[in-house]
Amino acid sequence: MVEPAAYRWIKTDCGRAKYQELAARRGAGAQLRLAWFVAIAALRDWPLPPVEPGSDA
Repeated sequence: MVEPAAYRWIKTDCGRAKYQELAARRGAGAQLRLAWFVAIAALRDWPLPPVEPGSDA
């Protein structure tokens, strides 16, 4: 399975789960909420080390 590009910035398991939940929603409001979530999550996860694909982080 190909990972979304946002996983480059969202590094926690709970953040990635929330991203999947928000990405599944449709509508303009849902897309705005998703963009807001990615921006905040990226800022919060910035100091965390990168996660290797396939690792149990």
